[in-house]
Amino acid sequence: MTTNLSGNCKSALVTVSAPCRVDLGGTLDISSLYYPLAHLQPCTFNIALDLRTRVQVSAAEPGRIRVSSRGFETAEFSMDQAPFSHPLGLVFAIAALFRMDGIHIDIDSASPPRSALGGSSVAAVALVAALSQLQAGTKRPAPDRSAAVLLAHGIEQGLAGVPCGMQDQLAAAYGGVNAWYWTLDKGRPGWRQQVLIPPENAGEINANLLVAYCGVPHESKDINGTWIRRFLDGHDRPQWQQIVAATSEFVEAFAHGDMAAAAGWMNRETELRRRITPHVVDEVGAALIEAAKEQNCGARFAGAGGGGCLWALGPAGAIASLRPQWEAIVSGRPDGDILGACVAAEGLRVES
Repeated sequence: MTTNLSGNCKSALVTVSAPCRVDLGGTLDISSLYYPLAHLQPCTFNIALDLRTRVQVSAAEPGRIRVSSRGFETAEFSMDQAPFSHPLGLVFAIAALFRMDGIHIDIDSASPPRSALGGSSVAAVALVAALSQLQAGTKRPAPDRSAAVLLAHGIEQGLAGVPCGMQDQLAAAYGGVNAWYWTLDKGRPGWRQQVLIPPENAGEINANLLVAYCGVPHESKDINGTWIRRFLDGHDRPQWQQIVAATSEFVEAFAHGDMAAAAGWMNRETELRRRITPHVVDEVGAALIEAAKEQNCGARFAGAGGGGCLWALGPAGAIASLRPQWEAIVSGRPDGDILGACVAAEGLRVES
């Protein structure tokens, strides 16, 4: 049954927001890796950033779905003719799943487009929550976070046609600073959350964190695809076992507040990935990593690299010394910038 919302008022029907993330141990959240590596208890670490994506749904022309998003041309189709291969195809696919038309979906992200901070997955989680709210009306007081994660991930993976991880959706839904352990629950993939900083204390590590946009959009599918193909072909297995170990050691050091030790393990994880795929960072990214090492900080590309953002972690004084160096490095590109990124203690949020 199709729900047409065009008869409603033209003001926003619902607005939902969710945060993006920086991460360590990514790709280990993809089943192609965590199934065969399950005996090592692989985990992925991420920090939700208060660079939020807001999804606003309002009434529009009957029978039509209109989507606006910064960095993309506005697109409009009827529900059953919307191409899911379109750059905004994930958004149209979610609207089609909920059988909702006569709507305008407006997506506004505080992070740069294609910055490797998980933006498309964040928008998908927020949109699933928004349409779920509309569908349930006043019967749903708050978003079902785990349901939003599973549905957004399932649709995105289906459209991508390749295995996709789930850490972006989890950071968007739950916020905060977490390690996610990839488990098998009654034969089905699942996760176990380790909260590393209580939400009320999440801001305490803002001084230990630095995020830079390199001025070049990322394209993660090729790099992630390379990692997965080589792993499935039997290559790089020792390196991936070491990546699992480095991520676990990082989480242990971070949990004990030892930022210097965490930085060392962070650099180890980054080094292992660069050995497998040297092109995971360009010359600007390489310069940022070297500058971080000189200040005894850790540095890691966000997501699967290939452009977008890098982030640094270390003792507060070391990060303060690193900031002007990173500013000078990224200033060499027109769009390069240091992002005003703080920890987002809250994940999904219904704003109106």
